[in-house]
Amino acid sequence: MTITYTQEDCMVGMARYPDKYFDLAIVDPPYFKGVANRNFYGSDLSRSGVKRLCSESGNWDDGIPSVEYYEELTRVSKEQIIWGCNYYKFLQPVGRIVWDKKNDTSTFSNCELASVSLMNSVKIYRYEWNGMLQENMKNKEHRIHPTQKPVALYKWLLKNYAKQGDLILDTHVGSASSLIACYDLGFDAVGFEIDEDYYKSSKKRLDETMRQVRCTEYLDGGIER
Repeated sequence: MTITYTQEDCMVGMARYPDKYFDLAIVDPPYFKGVANRNFYGSDLSRSGVKRLCSESGNWDDGIPSVEYYEELTRVSKEQIIWGCNYYKFLQPVGRIVWDKKNDTSTFSNCELASVSLMNSVKIYRYEWNGMLQENMKNKEHRIHPTQKPVALYKWLLKNYAKQGDLILDTHVGSASSLIACYDLGFDAVGFEIDEDYYKSSKKRLDETMRQVRCTEYLDGGIER
């Protein structure tokens, strides 16, 4: 089982792969340009301890997906789950997933929407993700990215829309929640992150998780991945 994670523009990264190389792309591109530079999120430090503007380059949200991105994504992957689909006019009419974050009192969106090429229906996943509050408070995730999604969400997607042996692609890794979920469930994956600071933070998070899993398997007498 292999996780390949590089710091680069996803358009450059995807160009290296042949048509339909990936079985499933699960991507979370920036929804609109200049969120960080316009102080959209308010203070530099959120209530949950996330440094909003921790990247000196400040370009993590500059690469707003274009038609060319969508065409390249669908070229290299057989199926796609694309978060933020309500912001993109070029997506095809396919199924939808609604992530209910159980944050009805928030000034931000109460839910997030993803397009799913594998179906035409609409499914709902409920998982609390509201500032300091998380669904699983006993195993609370450390927040390192302004638009971070929980590992549990990606595990739910993989369990429901991927099959063992599938190769997964994430073009905008961010916090590495997707790659952690892939590693925990035994999926090979490739990921790209354009921002150097977020790449370093997320790579550290991923590496720490992988070490913990290997150590646990070793102590339990299991086979290392």
